[in-house]
Amino acid sequence: MKPAPEHAAPVDGAARKAIAPVICYPVETLPKPDLAALRAARAGWEKVSETLVPAREAGAFEVPAGHFFRIVSVEGPQVGDLNLFSADLAERFYSGKTRALHGTHLSTGDRMWSGFPTLRPMATITEDTLDWYGFDAFGGAVHDVIGTRCDPYTHCLLSQGGQYHHCCHSNLTRALADARGLTLVEAEPLVHDVLNVFMCTGFSRDTGQYFMKASPVRPGDFLEFFAEIDLLGVLSACPGGDCSAEHSSDAAACHPLLVEVYRPAAPPAGWVAPAVSGYDRSHGR
Repeated sequence: MKPAPEHAAPVDGAARKAIAPVICYPVETLPKPDLAALRAARAGWEKVSETLVPAREAGAFEVPAGHFFRIVSVEGPQVGDLNLFSADLAERFYSGKTRALHGTHLSTGDRMWSGFPTLRPMATITEDTLDWYGFDAFGGAVHDVIGTRCDPYTHCLLSQGGQYHHCCHSNLTRALADARGLTLVEAEPLVHDVLNVFMCTGFSRDTGQYFMKASPVRPGDFLEFFAEIDLLGVLSACPGGDCSAEHSSDAAACHPLLVEVYRPAAPPAGWVAPAVSGYDRSHGR
């Protein structure tokens, strides 16, 4: 629990707290994906690859622009930490800006945006079999962009020196290094904050702390994406399993995750690869 306030509220404190909030980034002018066209493009598609990500490990996969990919629960409740890169590693998923535009948790129609200076959609979510969950009574929801990823540095800090190497940060680092022939020293700075696929999370209302609870994911559930640019994906099957109790754990029940890549017979009607940000990058100079 956070400590009690040390300072009394001002006489108009209640009025100040009652001021209505304002959305930081109104998105009415944000271009919306044509979900009908994207879904129509699935007719006659062909599965071109499968990647089975082992429990407590990570795997990498390629998705050409204009293709679809699915992350599928195949054996039991399991969450996954997803990093997306452009195929040349020049662009990375920007979870903070994605959160600012779409909210704390992603679902159908939301996009995963790249960082500056490109700031463009990398992938669009085209189907989410867990969209029924919404927000629960605790404020929890699925597929968050608020958590960072379990990592050995925080584990070492909180366990007073413990060394654990199969947390998602380390898993992603190893898998990225293997996929692109990098050393661990070269790969680690490229690993970034994730989309927590299937993870059920929120913020506690009394302390504002990040919480997790048992994922509602079932075998057969999937999150489907359309690749807007050529992608390298790296996915970790979190050592916390369904994250009902802990992560960075050898005790939690864990399961693999399956990534399927599909090539449509033809590009979605009207689709063009997104251009990079139109900002002139002069920064006032």
